[in-house]
Amino acid sequence: MKLNVLYDDNHVLVVEKPACMPIVPDDSGDESLLDVAKQWIKEKYQKPGAVFLGVVHRLDRPVSGVVVFARTSKAAARLSKAWQENKVEKMYIAVSQNPAPSKIGSDGEWTQWLYKDRKKNRVSVNKCDGAKEARTEYRVVYSGEKGCLLHLWPVTGRSHQLRVACATNGMVLLGDLKYGARKPMKNKEIGLHAAKLSFPHPTKDEMVEVELPAPTWAVQVIS
Repeated sequence: MKLNVLYDDNHVLVVEKPACMPIVPDDSGDESLLDVAKQWIKEKYQKPGAVFLGVVHRLDRPVSGVVVFARTSKAAARLSKAWQENKVEKMYIAVSQNPAPSKIGSDGEWTQWLYKDRKKNRVSVNKCDGAKEARTEYRVVYSGEKGCLLHLWPVTGRSHQLRVACATNGMVLLGDLKYGARKPMKNKEIGLHAAKLSFPHPTKDEMVEVELPAPTWAVQVIS
C-alpha cells in the first residue's frame, strides 16, 4: 500500500492508518502499518540497515485515523510519557445509525468503569475488581432520521472506551457488531475515526497538531 504521511521529521512520523489494518504484526499475517512505515523510511532516507520505529499508541484494528510513531528511542520514551501524563489531545469522529438521545450542539462527559474480558476481547461496564475508570467528553454535531454524528475527546485511554461509551449511551457505532450494530460495514470497519491529534514534540518546545478528514461514511448520515 502507499503510505499517507501527515508529518515527518528526524524524531516523529505521523501517518494515516486505514481501517482494518493492524498497527503491528499479528496472528492474521496481514500487512501492518508499522512494517509499511518502516519500509517508507528505509526507501526515503536510504537506510542500509534495520529501521527503528517506536509504537507509542494504538488504534483498534477496525478504526481509521491519525497514528504517531517515534523515529528515535529518545522520542519514543518522551512521547510515551506524554501519553501517560494525558498531555495529548485526541478528537474522534463517530457515527451511529441511531439518533442521539440529546439535541444537536449538546455536550458533556461520560464516566464509566470498564472491565475487559481478555479471552473474548470484549469490554463491559462493570465496577468490579480489575475495572478501570473511563472518561469521554462528547458533543452531538448532528442527529436525524439516518443517525447521528459525534465528536469525542477521550480523557482516559481505555481499551474500546469510545465504542462502549457510544453503545451504552444508545448510539452503537456503524458496523460495530461486537457492541450491538445491526449490520457490518465494508471491510469490517466501524464508524470511528481518529480525526485530530495534538501532542508535545519530543525535542522541540512546541505542539504538533495533525488533522485527517473522516471517511465518506461520516457524511452519509447527514446527507
